[in-house]
Amino acid sequence: MARLSVNATRMELLRLRKRVALARRGHKLLKDKQDELMRRFLELLARTRELRQEVEDGLARAYWSFSYASATMAPEVMDVSFTLSPVTLAVGTTTVPVMNLRTPRFDLKTEGGVHAYGFAFTSGALDIALEEYQAILPRMVELAEREKGLEMLSEEIEKTRRRVNALEYVLIPNLVETIRYITLRLSEMERSDLTRIMKVKAMLEAARGA
Repeated sequence: MARLSVNATRMELLRLRKRVALARRGHKLLKDKQDELMRRFLELLARTRELRQEVEDGLARAYWSFSYASATMAPEVMDVSFTLSPVTLAVGTTTVPVMNLRTPRFDLKTEGGVHAYGFAFTSGALDIALEEYQAILPRMVELAEREKGLEMLSEEIEKTRRRVNALEYVLIPNLVETIRYITLRLSEMERSDLTRIMKVKAMLEAARGA
């Protein structure tokens, strides 16, 4: 604890008491915010883990089908098959309020079909791979959205935690210590003033008696 450099006056004491009361209210609000942020973070984390596992499983299936198609098709046929694909993708972005944050929301839009090639020289595994990739793509976009939200929540939790700790372990203890110091100093000054008054009174009584 470090005492603040202030004058030991009653006005300063009143100001510091108001300040410490305000700091304690702020600490409580920030602590409540930290707890709510953590609750939302853990909820989103659980959902994101499930989604990530789903995406990884889907990508593994699609990759296996694509690898099988690559092994059974001529490279030039594979290249032409993808060159003819008319699929277009676009991702729109908006934001969603989460407490005082604006977390991103991604909106995937697709046009065209993945089967824009002839089936005479292509493997059925390629059809399956493309269909699986197409099916998993929206989930990948959703996963990116959730992971960005987790990142933003994590940063906000850390900032809030630092503010809570600054109030709890630095500002409030320093204010309390300063209030204690001023209270003691004012008490000493009052006792000193009382002693002087009693001495003056005794001197005046002695003078009257003489």
